[in-house]
Amino acid sequence: MVNFEEIEEIFKRLEGKLTPEEFTSKVETKFTEMNGLCDSRTAAMLVASELGLNENVKIKDMTADKGNVVFIAKVTSVGDIKEFSRDNDTMGRVVNLNLADETGSIRAALWDDAADLVKIGDIKMGQAIKVKGFIKQGQRGLEVNVGRGGNVEHVEIEVPVKVKAHKISEIKAGMNDLNVLGKVLDIGKVRTFARKDGKTGKVANITIGDETGKIRVTLWDAKAESPGVNAGDIVEVMNAYARENTFSNSTELSLGSGGGIAKSSAVVTYNEPLTPISDIGINSAYSVAGHVSGIDDIREFDRPDGTKSKVSNIYISDNTGRIKVALWAEHADLVNELEIGSEIRIVDAFAKSGRNEEVELSAGARTSIQVIRK
Repeated sequence: MVNFEEIEEIFKRLEGKLTPEEFTSKVETKFTEMNGLCDSRTAAMLVASELGLNENVKIKDMTADKGNVVFIAKVTSVGDIKEFSRDNDTMGRVVNLNLADETGSIRAALWDDAADLVKIGDIKMGQAIKVKGFIKQGQRGLEVNVGRGGNVEHVEIEVPVKVKAHKISEIKAGMNDLNVLGKVLDIGKVRTFARKDGKTGKVANITIGDETGKIRVTLWDAKAESPGVNAGDIVEVMNAYARENTFSNSTELSLGSGGGIAKSSAVVTYNEPLTPISDIGINSAYSVAGHVSGIDDIREFDRPDGTKSKVSNIYISDNTGRIKVALWAEHADLVNELEIGSEIRIVDAFAKSGRNEEVELSAGARTSIQVIRK
């Protein structure tokens, strides 16, 4: 005999298609047909499937009274793993994910062994996963808890996500929870810095572009060390926030602990807009192309912090004018490769007023330079 309590949860999900007695009878028949090759719960799931019940639920259909749920979703953000001490003096681990499918999104908390999957890199931003967990009402809405009785596994399918992707031209400082598709144009070096608590932090920048423009994205710590993307990749930046860079007068994206970046199969195009030299004004970044019409020597100097650096100047011309370009630090060595007449392309140089109030370009850490023809 089948114990109804063992299959009651599955029966409730049939939403009145059968009476409890009818469902139990069908489960007992199925159990007999399987000749002991499954337990009563599996037999109940087989019966439910034959009656049109899909084990996987959509996020929009989840309610707090569903109890255990199984669903397939895409990981749209991964939080930091937190450790805590239990009353029995054992240590626990928990990490929060944001998951989404084509119907909506939901927060999931992974506990202990499930949280360790994030720690070892088995669960990452952008992956499709199948989740078995317990749904309940949390402080910020419904959430799924994956503990000892739950499970998380990878699935090799594309999960369409109901998340608005912003065009880069739409992004304004102060906006939060931004999702952006773009092409990786440049990946900067990882830099270290001292936090207020004395610990060392890491930061790196990448630049992405779409058909409406480009924007810099700041990555912190583990994301800075291993962003998992390369120049030329199409990526999805998720759960970012926008802020104003007062130095460059531009809006940038930043990824905190709940944000991330992942490769995407989407098609995104970007073409770098080049500004004629005669149209360059001060206090903004420009991309230009032209031929080298002047080269100065490299000069070394001491920074205020006591470290040494170097700078060299070149002049480039196009059919609209001529402009001085200061090449700082590693860019200064480029003069050893150039000749008068070399064709060059400079991306994201900052324009400022130089001597005699003439406009000049400054090529620093954010600038990329390509020698097209020597």
